[in-house]
Amino acid sequence: MNIEEIAEHLTRVGYVVLDDPLKKALSDLLFIRCQDDDPLRFKAAQIGRGAANKHLSPLRGDVISWLDDSNSTDHAYLAWMEALRSGLNAALFLGLFDYECHYAIYGAGTSYAKHSDVLQGARNRVVSTVFYLNENWQSGDGGELRLFEPNGEATIATLNPNFGTMIIFLSESFPHEVLMAHNKRRSITGWFRVRER
Repeated sequence: MNIEEIAEHLTRVGYVVLDDPLKKALSDLLFIRCQDDDPLRFKAAQIGRGAANKHLSPLRGDVISWLDDSNSTDHAYLAWMEALRSGLNAALFLGLFDYECHYAIYGAGTSYAKHSDVLQGARNRVVSTVFYLNENWQSGDGGELRLFEPNGEATIATLNPNFGTMIIFLSESFPHEVLMAHNKRRSITGWFRVRER
């Protein structure tokens, strides 16, 4: 699916699922980077920003590591996302000015309760992305991403975190949750942002 088709799908549906949008060699390198054997890199995820930032393990159980543009693998992923940012701006006039993202690892027994990617008091996250790095994921492994209608009630999609799959969705439109993982679950989660209004 090209960028124009992605943009059309976002306009019509609000989210799009891509199968293997990246070259397999890059996906394999990203998988290697998304390991939790270095506690200096991966830290417990927090909720909120600035003074409101806090660790709430009952709500969110992943550990994260922000991508580093000086690393060649991370740089290649960020370059792909920059091309997507530019293409979405050209097609949809969204005013996206940057992209932030981190590796996320959920251990067995962890999840992320229903939430919105839009931070309280800010509306700068416009488009969310998740790229999955789970080889040989089985249905019993859990860890699905569940998207809800804008009012947060009905489920509109449930996505298995299969290796090489990417979901892109409008951040303000879809509350979502990560169901409990029963195996180690790896991904890259990110947000295209606009300048603070």
